[in-house]
Amino acid sequence: MPLGATPGALTPALTPVGSTADSEKNAEFQEHEKILSPDFLSVTQITDLLEEDVDGVQEKLRIFLNFRNLQTCLKDAILLDYYVSGFLWAKEMNFSIDQYLKFMTLLDMLLHNLQTLHMSLGDCIEWLGKAMAEIGPNHSQKNEDCHIFDIRQANAIIDYLKISLFQHYRLYEFLFYATREEIVLGTQQTIEVVKPADHPFPAPLEEGISLDIYSAYTEPQPTLDAEPKGLDQEQGSQETQPERDTTDVDPLVGFTIEDVKAVLARVTDEVLVNIQTEINEKLQVQEEAFNARIEKLKRPEDSL
Repeated sequence: MPLGATPGALTPALTPVGSTADSEKNAEFQEHEKILSPDFLSVTQITDLLEEDVDGVQEKLRIFLNFRNLQTCLKDAILLDYYVSGFLWAKEMNFSIDQYLKFMTLLDMLLHNLQTLHMSLGDCIEWLGKAMAEIGPNHSQKNEDCHIFDIRQANAIIDYLKISLFQHYRLYEFLFYATREEIVLGTQQTIEVVKPADHPFPAPLEEGISLDIYSAYTEPQPTLDAEPKGLDQEQGSQETQPERDTTDVDPLVGFTIEDVKAVLARVTDEVLVNIQTEINEKLQVQEEAFNARIEKLKRPEDSL
């Protein structure tokens, strides 16, 4: 045992020169990478998107994000437009690959906070401030590898998010939270084909027209010879002729004006007599009712 050593004491491990600074730097780098990791898109996907035009970017992002129902699902179409617009804006800013990765991840995390964590607009803006403090400009010039955006780019990102997401934040909340009715755009129906019949038109179906309508208008009539048709027409004309003669006769033939006036006077007198009798009966009933009431009013006076 060396001189002056204490039994059971632990000998401190030797720390290499500069290891403390490296460990602090790595810990700070991991802390800065915590919010926006893992990346939303890979380097390969970003490279493929940079080689495409506007339509190509939209199609590639649709495949990468697995949006299949753009024609019928309004939510998928809005989200795809959100990511396509963000990528094209970043392309105009001439971002580097690393900047593309962090910016697209930032767009995705903002929607994640809204959809999953139900962050309000104020909380989302506060979270954006923390995220930009990690990936934005480093004023202390310490650990510059973590800060991939300069001041101009950070301000431009904030301005873009203000007009793209924050200005329409209520609409995005309605997109994720509100329930919408599904609109049926098409239906399928199975039609059973009727077997061919002997005559040109098949028999009427149960759910189709009635037998009377079918027999009167649809079913073909049997063909007859021309001569019987001519005879039937002549007989029919002869039968209808007397009917027309009888209908043309005036029913008031043989009566004079005086006869008509006498009949009308007799009918009028009978009607008026009936009405007068009915009125007299009603007046008599009312008179009896009034007399009964008067008798009731006189009795208390007699008792006094």
